[in-house]
Amino acid sequence: MKKLNSFIIFLAVVIITTAYGQRPTINLTFTGVNNTSYFQLSSIKVKNLTQGGDTVLYYPDTVLTLNYVGINEKPDLPNGFTVMQNFPNPVAEQTSINLYVPQNDLVSLTISDAFGRRIHTSCKFLEKGYHSFLLTPPGEGLYLFSASCNGTSITIKILAVATGSKRYCSFEYAGSIPGDAPLKSVSSSQEFLFSIGDELMFIGHVDELESGFIDSPETSQDYVFQFATNIPCPGLDSLLYEGQWYHTIQIFSQCWLKENMNAGIMIPSSQAQINNDIIEKYCMGEDEYYCNIVGGLYFWDEMMKYTNENGGQGICPVGFHVPDDLEWQILEGAVDSLYEIGGTEWKVNGWRGMDAGGNLKQAGAELWEYPNTGATDAYGFTVIPGGYFVQGGFWGLGYKTYLWSSNPSQRFYRNMDWNQAMIQRNAGGGGVAISVRCIWNRERLYQKPNFTQRTQRNGAKNAN
Repeated sequence: MKKLNSFIIFLAVVIITTAYGQRPTINLTFTGVNNTSYFQLSSIKVKNLTQGGDTVLYYPDTVLTLNYVGINEKPDLPNGFTVMQNFPNPVAEQTSINLYVPQNDLVSLTISDAFGRRIHTSCKFLEKGYHSFLLTPPGEGLYLFSASCNGTSITIKILAVATGSKRYCSFEYAGSIPGDAPLKSVSSSQEFLFSIGDELMFIGHVDELESGFIDSPETSQDYVFQFATNIPCPGLDSLLYEGQWYHTIQIFSQCWLKENMNAGIMIPSSQAQINNDIIEKYCMGEDEYYCNIVGGLYFWDEMMKYTNENGGQGICPVGFHVPDDLEWQILEGAVDSLYEIGGTEWKVNGWRGMDAGGNLKQAGAELWEYPNTGATDAYGFTVIPGGYFVQGGFWGLGYKTYLWSSNPSQRFYRNMDWNQAMIQRNAGGGGVAISVRCIWNRERLYQKPNFTQRTQRNGAKNAN
């Protein structure tokens, strides 16, 4: 009997989805892993970096359905009766439903379950403008909210999840915003807008641990948040490139090369790096010994092989690319003890965060000069002080490192110093030759590993 009821619920969901789905959808499914072991996600935050806005999923809901606007379509505007998707959805306790009435009118309101049984029915005279209602569902399951006004009927789906505590069903009017207030003033936090081509940032949480990445989905996608750190990237411990071995390091959902790039031939600093199909590098003190220790120094154009592609491969090995500014921001938020992934802290220039730089620097005084403030190398990124070349001279060996991003318009670069635990973001580095780190192409992160065992969730900052 239980299996039959489950089948009926599933069939009802399918029928309802088919009947009321008016716009194309993309389903994004999320899973958490620690290395190759399952890791239960607490929540998933999705930020639309193109249009703005965000939405949050809470366990056990790990699927985000995006109703998107096609290339030749225009988004719906409130030029008529409108019901916005409830927020939050899924519902743990209480959810808000907002609607827009184009003129003073009588509105019929109905709430029913997946089997069509009515839970609430009422009529209310509403003035022109926006109106808000608060709903507490009677229990977990799928519910339908329908509102009818002047011959127009709109239905939205509401998913309620179990909370472990008893709750009582309630539906009440929460207030109005009269007149023609902009739709965004009410719905910006209620409705997640998405169009094909939008760039999204995904942030997965397991207790206080954060893992993030960015993508622009065009079809339904299975995404995997990685929570392992300070280990080689699963499936790729090291690689040989341009005659030198490089090792990999996994830092949550990012896989980096652990060493600075040392590709190409050394040329004297008096000679310009030029577009001649040969990778050219400067070495500190005109000595290749230093290139073998701290890597080569490259001007932006040489590093990008004279292309202007944001996230381009540049001088990196196949399968890797020069990180863009957003990928740096995700790394900074993932390793900082105070500021989170996606926060406004990482979008400004200058010294930012609390200890992101220290957590990325090589610990001790092997290469860094004393005091090497805050250096813990907590995630195995092992930043070393490679120095830089500018205006005909070499500077900063032992005291400073600069690392490129691939953004062509701003030419952002990161700075970490011997006496600073924070990390600095600068723009306009066209006149300086500095170090390069490479990051794994993002599509490799979505490959779901074979789970070995279900691990217990824990609150440790390092999930090794």
